[in-house]
Amino acid sequence: MKALVLAGGSGTRLRPLTHTSAKQLVPVANKPILFYVLEDIAEAGIKDVGIIVGDTAQEIRTAVGDGTAFGIRVTYLPQDRPLGLAHAVRTARDWLGDDDFVMYLGDNFLVGGIRAQLADFRQAGPGAQIMLTRVDDPSAFGVAELDDAGRVIRLEEKPRFPKSDLALVGVYFFTPAIHDAAAAIRPSGRGELEITDAIQWLIDHGTDVRSSVVTGYWKDTGNAADMLEVNRSVLDRLDPRCDGTVDEASELVGRVVVEAGATVARSRIVGPAIIGRGSRVEDSYIGPFTSIADHCTIADSEIEYSIVLTGAAIDGVRRIEASMVGRHVQVTPAPRVPQAHRLILGDHSKVQIRS
Repeated sequence: MKALVLAGGSGTRLRPLTHTSAKQLVPVANKPILFYVLEDIAEAGIKDVGIIVGDTAQEIRTAVGDGTAFGIRVTYLPQDRPLGLAHAVRTARDWLGDDDFVMYLGDNFLVGGIRAQLADFRQAGPGAQIMLTRVDDPSAFGVAELDDAGRVIRLEEKPRFPKSDLALVGVYFFTPAIHDAAAAIRPSGRGELEITDAIQWLIDHGTDVRSSVVTGYWKDTGNAADMLEVNRSVLDRLDPRCDGTVDEASELVGRVVVEAGATVARSRIVGPAIIGRGSRVEDSYIGPFTSIADHCTIADSEIEYSIVLTGAAIDGVRRIEASMVGRHVQVTPAPRVPQAHRLILGDHSKVQIRS
């Protein structure tokens, strides 16, 4: 059994953060999303992992290395352009050989791991197995239609009029049969080789395709709102710990982690929250569901329900919430200047100004 992890793509929905960084390495609770994926795979007992990489290949390589830190063996598989999930399967064809494999999207977050689903796949022996979850807006996902017996009969990618509310989670279990399917399909109207089309090809050719419905927590972390929600979910499971320095004038309330080398002075931190290594918090309030990464400075400020990335500095800002602050960003008050309204108004205008 092998694992194929997709870590290419341009991360357009997370820009501008992903203009300079791989979307799979944006952290929640101070750990890249991709690391949670690799930990799930290792926990399921899979050792051989191929990672599809694109323009951010070097950053992914630097972060993951050879996989030793996760107890796996990593092979990097370059993809010229992100042309769809089935194209990633085509790209990995030689490396995958005739092995069964799990394909896991590197920007997905799944609580509970994949061990149970992998055991079901091995025991039942279908040609493919997909994971589904009920969503409010299925038109944003690949959607599955099941028959009365629960068998998968139809899949459609981002349908305008969804036939069900069952969306595909970004984890798929395949036998080598998927290679014939990936080779047979043609690009969709989006110009991509859709994995939903490849699985539908299997169904149309009589392959047993099974599914399971995920009842736990799952998120596709494609945008800032979802990143903040996953960050909240992970922080909610924190065990409090203080390895840094907290002075007597400060207060830690609830599940708070202060990493080694971090300092907290004259501040109040209400968990769940995490303060990264080498960071400095002084004369500030850190509210619930906030992750402060390594080597950040928070001074004379308030921040809550936010993610602050490595090296950022926030100084003298009254209130920040529901925000993502990128690497080495500086946030400070605007300079004090005379306040005035400059207007060019046409005839018979009506203007209301609150001064």
